[in-house]
Amino acid sequence: GRAGMERPLSKGPLMSISMVQATSPRFVNGLRNLAAILKKGAEHAAAHGWDAQVLLQARLYPDMFPLVRQVQIAADMAKGAVARLAGLEVPSYPDTETSFEELQARIQKTIEFIEHVDASRLDGSETRAIHLKAGGRELHFVGSQYLMGYAWPNFHFHSTTAYALLRHNGVPLSKRDYLGEV
Repeated sequence: GRAGMERPLSKGPLMSISMVQATSPRFVNGLRNLAAILKKGAEHAAAHGWDAQVLLQARLYPDMFPLVRQVQIAADMAKGAVARLAGLEVPSYPDTETSFEELQARIQKTIEFIEHVDASRLDGSETRAIHLKAGGRELHFVGSQYLMGYAWPNFHFHSTTAYALLRHNGVPLSKRDYLGEV
């Protein structure tokens, strides 16, 4: 190989990470952080006497989804990833939330689903065949490629967009709120 390509970036021993470590606890952490961000959004709206719909329907650009849809998709990415990698049917949640409270309930329901998936079902899922339809296309992955190249980036895209929508509208948030307890 090319010079330096085999060298690790750090001088410490290389560690491997399991699919269990890379899925359930990370998604739960991200969902809890998203819930905390939404709580601050609801509190900010109430403190300023704003109709919560102003924030819930906020968009960064007219052709982008509003806050409520960003949260729905983030939750869907988390539950979908864990279910698919565990070889389970993905639970279907209707996209009917219209309030901060309903979004919090969706996040909590998603966390509860993820926490009840037996970790042993995720072991070895890095090679599981994953097939799904998205954006009118059929996508085919192996588990690790799906998690790292599709599920995680989509989860973070929609979570970050939710954060950005609230921050753009004056909710006092910082990167620490997004990262939460790592």
